[in-house]
Amino acid sequence: MHIPLVAQYAAHLLPFFQSPPPPSGPTTLGFRPIHAHAQSKTSSGKSTPQLLLHDASQSPSEYQASASGDGSDLHIRTRPITIRRPRSRPPHMTSWAQSYFATQPGIVLPYSSSPNHTQAWVAPDYADIDGEWDDVEIPGPDVTDRQTLIALAKMASDAYILPGTDEWWPVNGWNDTVPFGWEADADGLRGHIFADPKNETVIIAIKGTSAGVLGSGGPTAKNDKYNDNLLFSCCCARVDFSWSTVCDCYAGGYNCKQTCLEKALVEDSVYATVGTNLYNNVTYMYPNANIWLTGHSLGGSVSAMIGLAFGSPVVTFEAPGDRLPSRRLHLPQPPGVPSEKTGITHIYHTADPIPQGACTGSYSGCYAAGFALESKCHTGQTILYDTVTVKGWSVDVRTHRIGEIINKVLVDPWPTESPDEPGDGDERWEKHGGVPPARSEDDCVDCYKW
Repeated sequence: MHIPLVAQYAAHLLPFFQSPPPPSGPTTLGFRPIHAHAQSKTSSGKSTPQLLLHDASQSPSEYQASASGDGSDLHIRTRPITIRRPRSRPPHMTSWAQSYFATQPGIVLPYSSSPNHTQAWVAPDYADIDGEWDDVEIPGPDVTDRQTLIALAKMASDAYILPGTDEWWPVNGWNDTVPFGWEADADGLRGHIFADPKNETVIIAIKGTSAGVLGSGGPTAKNDKYNDNLLFSCCCARVDFSWSTVCDCYAGGYNCKQTCLEKALVEDSVYATVGTNLYNNVTYMYPNANIWLTGHSLGGSVSAMIGLAFGSPVVTFEAPGDRLPSRRLHLPQPPGVPSEKTGITHIYHTADPIPQGACTGSYSGCYAAGFALESKCHTGQTILYDTVTVKGWSVDVRTHRIGEIINKVLVDPWPTESPDEPGDGDERWEKHGGVPPARSEDDCVDCYKW
């Protein structure tokens, strides 16, 4: 179904956070796929920021049994988490940048004349921890539970494909259907939306890059690459003289025009802003649900930026550093929003150069494929698997695939760091434990030459 324009406003016309009260302790949820989402196009073929949501559970004739997987239920454990949110909900992800630039004389952003974006919203002061913020306790994913991480990683993997294919991770009792909205000419943001049986928790899974060295290509490849280079490069993908830039902000040497960069990220063609419409559509349809997000690679970073803008829990896998584009969009940052109160958790391993900003240089696979993935710092907290030390892996861009995380990293419990933790012989720990501790990347610096 297509949610009309009113959906973009309904989320902030409704009470800001109508989520059910958090449980007193951990609980377990089961999920089913209910929608597929895809970016729509105009008759001229130009991508627009409208999102199409299609019911993926109502066409029995389309149901297909998946031929892969063990058919086990996909359960996610929750625990109460605290997220710091602005008391007044921003109508759009770019509202944070709009609020900032409203205080800067002579600067007009692209949305300033658009009726779709509210100019009156004022962002809280990031430096004031006692300002216009509320600490809200909600049920969030238990990121210390390995089975929960596996379940979310499988959802992130499923965002790339349609149900019924060999790579789809099935769940016993789900209706696997070929959803609408994945037409061959759809070239924008896409993925799946999952809900628990009571529609109290809804998870948006956003697809990552499907292009070049990172995937098998497809209709979204061009837009994926453009957004990768705009979001995660130091300056418009200006790597050297031989590269074509994705924006006109380069000022010679290691100089880049900051205001130009920030304005470029506000354009509608960027997935980070298109994601706002998706989020607002889901909150319109499920005003009382807790909305979570997950994604792999580009999809993970976009998920994190949406979560940071609106205060929703996020778990990402192998995502490029999202702190750089988040700061350019003026999304909440410490000290106003401490890393442990963002609700964002990034998961990656040390053999993957992409989330570490190390897939650079003229001999790298990213350079050869035309990707300038230079950012390495992440918002929120990070669970880092040291696959180089523990497993003896070599740094290789091929380890970036989501299947590597599911089948080779999360499949077994990780060695404990504390002698007080259980280990071999503890049956529960063998199944649910062995997750490295989450830590913030406080000392990380992006683009130090610029």
